[in-house]
Amino acid sequence: MTITRLDAEGFAAAVPVLADLLVDAVAGGASVGFLEGFDRDAAIVWWRDRAAAVAGGSLVVWTAAGPSGVCGTISLAYAEKPNARHRAEIVKLAVHREARGRGLGRQLLAAAERAAADSGRTLLLLDTETASAAERLYESAGWTRYGIVPDYAAGPDGVLADCSFYYKNLV
Repeated sequence: MTITRLDAEGFAAAVPVLADLLVDAVAGGASVGFLEGFDRDAAIVWWRDRAAAVAGGSLVVWTAAGPSGVCGTISLAYAEKPNARHRAEIVKLAVHREARGRGLGRQLLAAAERAAADSGRTLLLLDTETASAAERLYESAGWTRYGIVPDYAAGPDGVLADCSFYYKNLV
């Protein structure tokens, strides 16, 4: 797998495959902010709405590609408040259902963690559905859960689920 950090031009070109990944994640039951019926057109609009943040540097997006094309992504959102410039948030880690179980999520997470550290960030945050495969990944990668909020968000099926919140110190 090749993990690539996308610049603004690369991001614009990747929007269709990023949309496919997001649609696959939702169809696979991932609680990533969207409900059943979320389609490719809506996913393209959602990703395109992030173009200014990518161009401005407040959002960094990576893709992971292999012989069959792009099969994973992760994003890192930098905090913009003056008192929060030491932290960032991991957002939208997604691995295509056909590529799961091969360590790709861990590789993407490591790439985002390295970039955060290289940019001077010392604290990372994320949230994920409690008891999900993603939660097991984060715990095994050294993240610390600092709380669970009951019924925090609806999964794609519309059913409310608990959400776990994590942090990782990079120093």
